[in-house]
Amino acid sequence: MEKPWAAHYDRGVPTEIIVPEITAFSYLDQAAEKYPEKPCTIFRDQTITFAEMKKLSDHFAAGLMEMGVKLGDRVGIILPNIPQFVLTYYAVLKAGGVVTAINPQYKQRELEYQLRDSGVQVIISLAAQRELLDEIRKTTPIQTIIYTHVEDSFDLVDALHIAPHSVDDCASTPTDCWLTTVLTRSQASNQTLPRVLPDDVAIFQYSGGTTGIPKAAVGLHRNLVANTTQFRAWLIGLRDGQETVLAAIPLFHVYGMVIAMSVGMGLGASLVLVQNPRNIEEILTAIENYRPTLYPGVPNMYQAINTHPDVVAGKYNLSSIKACISGSAPLLPEVKKRFEELTGGKLMEGYGLSEAPTATHCNPMFGVNRAGSIGLPLPSVDCRIVDTESGADVAAGERGELLLRGPQVMRGYHNRPEEDQITLVDGWLHTGDIAWMDPEGYFYLVDRKKEMIKVGGFQVWPREIEEVIALNPKVKECGVAGVPHPLKVEIVKAWVVLQPGQEMDAEEIRIWCGQHLAGYKVPSEVVFRQDLPRSTVGKVLRRELRRMHIEGIDAI
Repeated sequence: MEKPWAAHYDRGVPTEIIVPEITAFSYLDQAAEKYPEKPCTIFRDQTITFAEMKKLSDHFAAGLMEMGVKLGDRVGIILPNIPQFVLTYYAVLKAGGVVTAINPQYKQRELEYQLRDSGVQVIISLAAQRELLDEIRKTTPIQTIIYTHVEDSFDLVDALHIAPHSVDDCASTPTDCWLTTVLTRSQASNQTLPRVLPDDVAIFQYSGGTTGIPKAAVGLHRNLVANTTQFRAWLIGLRDGQETVLAAIPLFHVYGMVIAMSVGMGLGASLVLVQNPRNIEEILTAIENYRPTLYPGVPNMYQAINTHPDVVAGKYNLSSIKACISGSAPLLPEVKKRFEELTGGKLMEGYGLSEAPTATHCNPMFGVNRAGSIGLPLPSVDCRIVDTESGADVAAGERGELLLRGPQVMRGYHNRPEEDQITLVDGWLHTGDIAWMDPEGYFYLVDRKKEMIKVGGFQVWPREIEEVIALNPKVKECGVAGVPHPLKVEIVKAWVVLQPGQEMDAEEIRIWCGQHLAGYKVPSEVVFRQDLPRSTVGKVLRRELRRMHIEGIDAI
């Protein structure tokens, strides 16, 4: 098909890529061979080299196999950005398992849903989650939980030198054990790692897709390798073995998993891990101390850096940064301009989704970055804009649904054939996003066909929040939608109708939500109403609530 965007690629970026016949963990093994003594991860001044990380992942993979993990088994990883995430991610893949990475902020209701739906039987988690997981395992398929402390990251390499017989067996029965114990025991293992193929499943990444029902997008090793290859080609100004990646974006999110971790491994780059992405001081200190060159993030991060008092006062040197990729939410032109002034690097807006892990578009590194544009399709990505009613292709400049085709597109959803029929049609991925393309092939998002809210780069689904609020006995009904915000781009807002004779304030609603939902899903604003706007069939009209908010007439 005609690709007008190819004429605007940076010099040296190919129109098409050849996807290597390798697995997602091959990048770690290759980096260990090329740069054995280079730091693979840097966390609180402690480093693990590529050679050490390869050895750790090999041993842990053998330990998982001794615990019964087989090809295709789902393994849950509920960890923040610490070395144990990198270690366990690659170990699960080497054991033939399927990584199901889950947000550590999730509460019981959210965890139970994903664990039941995915069929995860083995979990790797921080010990701080023990009480919660003990409760959850009563209603989920969980058999074994492998715990770790954040501080265990400093003992990982040492664990390989402890005599295997000096620790308790934790694999003979479904039970709990420690990550360092698994590493120690695995030294005596005679397990041979399985042959994992490019078309084997690598990840379950939960997404709302076009319908808003959380479901696992099934990503193959081939899909992850394809997207890693695309971005290594796209970031033409970066050099193998010479870069450092600031991994502040959560690695449990497919964006961080691919653009920070996998692309970093593919470049042979050190990963500077930031445990708390909301801690801007931690991010700034990491930039000052370790001089990262690639920093994938979200607009809120860049804006927070732009306005931080110490940055404004010139106390931090940000000049090491060469390239930043901004995703998950619209990037305001003033945020981009200021950040590029502070760093001297390039901040490029892109676009992606869990169903094509992770990116499909990006502005060029050296070429023209157009304001408000998500950029150009990556190499080997085909795009169409189609009319939302007829499905016919529309002309340049006209709005319609964005359809994608490329080597990174998922196999489908886990156990959701009806969703596959809606989302994957004749080889094209229907994104549910409304966009348009200019004559030169730059794409622009206009609105969402789906009603997902983007908060700090995370997906938030109105229905999930509505269900939680409706559980409160004082609430009669409610509606939730995303509304525009001058700095955060979009926030969650709830409109609540109380039962007759009941009284509540906004903070009480927020506290209630905080008991059942991750913090970023808690409504930033709450309005109480006597009724909600509805369609002729009784459906709450979220778009009408959003309109009334914009016009300032939503509280009655």
